[in-house]
Amino acid sequence: MTAARTVATFLTQASFDDLPPQTIEHAAMLIASTLASAAWGSGLASSGIIRTLARERGGRPDASLWFDAGPKLPVAEAAQVNAVMSDAAASDDSDLRNIVHAGTTLVATALALAERTGASGADVLAAIVLGYEAAGRIGEAVTPGLRKQGFHGCIVAIFGGAVAASRLLGLDVDAMTQAIALSATSMGGLMAAANTSVAREYHAGLAALLGVNAALAAQRGYTAEEGILDMRQGFCAVYGQGADGASITRDLGQTWDIITDMAIKLVPGGHPHHALAEAAAQAARAGNITPEEVESITLSRPDVTTLSGPLHPTDLIDMAHSPAYFLAAGVADRDFSWVHATAAKITDPVIHCLLDKVRVGAPPTSHVEQYRQGATVTIRTTDGRTVSHTVYAPKGAGMRGIAWADVDAKYRTLTPKAPLSNRQVEASLQVIHDFRHVTQVATLLDLLHG
Repeated sequence: MTAARTVATFLTQASFDDLPPQTIEHAAMLIASTLASAAWGSGLASSGIIRTLARERGGRPDASLWFDAGPKLPVAEAAQVNAVMSDAAASDDSDLRNIVHAGTTLVATALALAERTGASGADVLAAIVLGYEAAGRIGEAVTPGLRKQGFHGCIVAIFGGAVAASRLLGLDVDAMTQAIALSATSMGGLMAAANTSVAREYHAGLAALLGVNAALAAQRGYTAEEGILDMRQGFCAVYGQGADGASITRDLGQTWDIITDMAIKLVPGGHPHHALAEAAAQAARAGNITPEEVESITLSRPDVTTLSGPLHPTDLIDMAHSPAYFLAAGVADRDFSWVHATAAKITDPVIHCLLDKVRVGAPPTSHVEQYRQGATVTIRTTDGRTVSHTVYAPKGAGMRGIAWADVDAKYRTLTPKAPLSNRQVEASLQVIHDFRHVTQVATLLDLLHG
């Protein structure tokens, strides 16, 4: 069988009861994380533009826009708007292998489809788990070739949305196979644009929109090239620089991407930089080092020999993609939190004085296999002291364990920006904790109207 059909067979046959409890727990955490990020992103200009365009088009009232009491929209457009909001704040989730924000696409898609179909909370959680698995496996098959060629992770995220939508539409194996095949030939996206502009969230919106469209088209009998994942000049060969896609179907059900590789952002900005800030802050605290004492801040990370991104960020986009900022802010404040995405911190003169002291050292040679978006940071002081600290994976990564207390703190910090009242925040968070028992997603969505 083709890779698309093999995966579709597994994904259609798996039930909620077949899924390990930790996968369901992580799916619920993704809902909380995605909504929290979307609350912050709801007020950004890019979100407003996409929301306005969707409202102008109108159409069948299928699904709600989060934090908006206006009329419902067609399911694909609602998923697009909600995904843009979540990604815009650069505070959502990331797959540690693929650097793909699959959770944004999955949650936006699954909640929209659940409104249309009347699916339960358990149905939504299962759709998120299985969609994450599809995106993770297909993403792994084209990593690192995808990023080396400059393509953006949205090209992978679409598969999560398409699978989640297919599950909630009740598609059979034939139809889900076609939804996956259509997704493989639907998306575009360039990393260079996402790293320097609001094209990043535009990509996320398209992944949700086109993933839903692929499932809806397949439901009506639309067919594509079933072998597109693994054929010559197919998806894996093109994006994975000759990869054959064999890993997509290997040991299905033996491991779960949402457990092993999912990570929830517990601070803002690009996830590959979170461990930098954590290690820098730990080193500064361990050495009791003040900004005035710093001679240099040196980053050591596998495969990294030069400093990427803007050196002196001026806005949220710059900040999210500036490893130097994460390092300097971690040292300056001995911490890194949601406040570091604000204008006051992005322009903080103390942090900016340290930016020019950031260096890239030789990549580590020991325990290299343990680094999962991790880093070693060494601070050298003007009096000759050196203090180093290593973080192998960022806090919030599945491999370190994800605590509900951290997810709850994120939700309570960000959702008031929507704005939601304290009553709405606490009530909606409780619904998410109990989501597997929810019979209608409106129980949650009605609490998100500002």
